[in-house]
Amino acid sequence: MTDEPQHVPEHIQSLPDDPQLLKQMLAQQSSRLTYLEEQFRLAQQKQFGASSEGHPGQGELFNEAEVEVEPLEVEPEQETIKYTRNKPKRNPLLKDLPREVMVIDIADEDKICACCNGELHKIGEDKSEKLEFIPAKVTVIETVRPKYACRACEKDGISNIIKQAPVPPSIIPKGYATSSLLSQIITSKYQYGLPLYRQESMFKQYGIELSRKTMAEWMMKSQLALQILYERLREILLQQSVIQADETTLKVIGEDKTTCYMWLYCCGTDSPNDNLPGADGSPMPNIVLYDYQASRSGQCAADFLDGYAGYLQVDGYQGYAKTRAILVACMAHARRKFKETEVAQPKNKTGKANMALNHIQKLYRLETKIKGKTAEEKYRIRQAEALPLLVQFKEWLDKSVLNVPPKTALGKALAYSINQWPKLIRYIDNGHLNIDNNRAERAIKPFVIGRKNWLFSNTANGAKASATLYSIIETAKANGLAPYDYLNYLLSEIPTLQQEQSIEHLLPWEFAKR
Repeated sequence: MTDEPQHVPEHIQSLPDDPQLLKQMLAQQSSRLTYLEEQFRLAQQKQFGASSEGHPGQGELFNEAEVEVEPLEVEPEQETIKYTRNKPKRNPLLKDLPREVMVIDIADEDKICACCNGELHKIGEDKSEKLEFIPAKVTVIETVRPKYACRACEKDGISNIIKQAPVPPSIIPKGYATSSLLSQIITSKYQYGLPLYRQESMFKQYGIELSRKTMAEWMMKSQLALQILYERLREILLQQSVIQADETTLKVIGEDKTTCYMWLYCCGTDSPNDNLPGADGSPMPNIVLYDYQASRSGQCAADFLDGYAGYLQVDGYQGYAKTRAILVACMAHARRKFKETEVAQPKNKTGKANMALNHIQKLYRLETKIKGKTAEEKYRIRQAEALPLLVQFKEWLDKSVLNVPPKTALGKALAYSINQWPKLIRYIDNGHLNIDNNRAERAIKPFVIGRKNWLFSNTANGAKASATLYSIIETAKANGLAPYDYLNYLLSEIPTLQQEQSIEHLLPWEFAKR
């Protein structure tokens, strides 16, 4: 029997003989495999996993009724678990709603006792309420302005002076749009995401031919009228000690650039019942302002903030460094990086990402405990309790980053937190600051949701008009106002303003006092 040399694959023949070098190559390949597996799991989560955002997307809106009504399935082993289920309670209808009382009584001949033929007397009554919906009613307001002249002057041939009441001021002087119609169109699009072509179809149901081009022109004129209030709100915003900001993409067909941006700046809270104290101790105003720009350059933020030197809480985007503000980072963004790492981990496996999330969770528990306290109390408690937790977290980050490949999901999460650390911990230095930038992210979400319906803007002027109208609506919501009522008031009052007249009575918190 002849021993023939076995064939060795070329990639095996090319391997070095040095064991140490072989170990190094194996470690590199193992790291590469881990990275690819992480990317695969992240792609799976992005494509098929549930989103963590609280607002529904179009897919969730499609089957919203089924999701809300269908009961959750119970696993077989859970069927034997006994618990007390709270009976659902229906909230009573508002007392100030218009009411029509309908009495359903028995016939007079039935109000006789079947036993003794005696007359029955009323011993009580049962009441129930049902909600009736009356579709929108369209009314034509016909304005009549009588003209007056002097008969005597007419007979004497004297030039007659005709007297007539002036035309009531209006946003659209020569149009037939009232402030209520404009408010309906604006809130339908910018509050409820109903594009103009759908509104055009809706008005046809009432026998009204109202083209989307006409409605677009009306909104542009409404924006010009509301710009004076927008600028006043911006002045008040820049006077605050803390501003939060964010930005998102926007497609504008008329622009040369493929991607433009809608920037957002806000202060206060998104709940009118949870006002933060301002720098002077008074409640910080709730303001939400959008600003359209053709780029994401940091100069856009610098120009809008116009030398603002207070605290600016943002995400990790470096463009905000062009402002003069004191930058504060967002702990929610740092947490999100570790959450992505947790998703990228093999199933049912815990690791460093879970340890980081536990550290951050302790910080958020403390924020829940101090919610509603004064700025001074928040500062004192954070210095006493949050600072030691942050020191511990930083030590863990510095130690962990030495043993983790930088290109992995965990390596990127660790690097993000370390690079942002001075800004991440800045919130403990001032009780007016928040631990994260979620206020701005929640404020920009209505624009993101609305963008799914109308997709793009045709021109830069249209995008600027959208920024102003979104600002008024979201500021109204943040102050607990019904945007339709507030817009109707503004579009009725602004045309009547005299030159140099104060507009303080138009501010949302002043309207709320009415």
